[in-house]
Amino acid sequence: MNGRRAVSFVGIVGWLACGAAAGAQAPPRPAVPVAHASVDRTAGWVGDRVIYTVEIVCPKGTDVLDEDLAKDRLALEGFEVVATDSSRTEAADLSLTRTFRYALTTYDVNATTLRVAPFTVRYYTTRPGQRLQESAPAGDVSVPGAVVAFRSTLPEGQATLALRDQRQPARRPTIYTLAQPIGIGLVIVSIVPVALLGIALAARRRRRAPGRSRRHLRQSEQASLEAARALDVSAPGGRREAYTQIDAIVRDHLDRIAGLTGRALTPPEVEPALAGQRVRVPPGEVAALLAECERARYGPPDALPSADACRDALARAEQFVASR
Repeated sequence: MNGRRAVSFVGIVGWLACGAAAGAQAPPRPAVPVAHASVDRTAGWVGDRVIYTVEIVCPKGTDVLDEDLAKDRLALEGFEVVATDSSRTEAADLSLTRTFRYALTTYDVNATTLRVAPFTVRYYTTRPGQRLQESAPAGDVSVPGAVVAFRSTLPEGQATLALRDQRQPARRPTIYTLAQPIGIGLVIVSIVPVALLGIALAARRRRRAPGRSRRHLRQSEQASLEAARALDVSAPGGRREAYTQIDAIVRDHLDRIAGLTGRALTPPEVEPALAGQRVRVPPGEVAALLAECERARYGPPDALPSADACRDALARAEQFVASR
């Protein structure tokens, strides 16, 4: 009898030892994410924004997909989503906090309930070298909903609302109706002196500007002539440079006396362009002078005029400049 009891006791002890060893060798159950939800206000008016915030704390090795928290996944009653925002924060223990914010509002004056229904989000366990999208869902985490009280400045208990734009506007007092044309007339009367003064100042400026511009241009032309006279026309290079300056002086003078684009005219176009202009030098001679300048500037070396011809061209340019 005592032998049987000893055998039974040894068997029980062995069974407990095996069970303890098996329990010690079983892997620990992984932690699962935890979700929290909150709103920044408990009551809202028409058009007010309510921020619904979802915070999911994911232990190390777990995460959730953004598509499970997209705005179209929210089950809303009375609300509509106007904006979304999200962020992720990693802690020192490698846990991950995912935060999603939804800006909600309502424009329905007849709304009775503003509510976000609870919903579930799948979570995944990640492994080294494996992307989150390639992992199979490890489970679901429940996200709490929220209820917001609806308040409005409109009277309650009315079947219809009397909108202000359906009423006829009140008539203005007679004195304001009579004063309108008087006020417009006073504005016009006050504008006229200012406009006349502006016109007078502009006319005076136009009268003064040509005088100053003419003096400045004459001084510039004289300076250019003096620079051309100072050139050594005995050398071919000096004569070519002199003709270049003569051409520029004559064409600038055409711009001043006739408003012509002198630099764009060819020598044959100068004579008809000067028709009707009061100049001392005949238009044909001006055209011939410009043609001579072009031959000297662009012609072959043997076609370059002599030094005396160059001095004569400079004298003719000076005569043309002094003509007006």
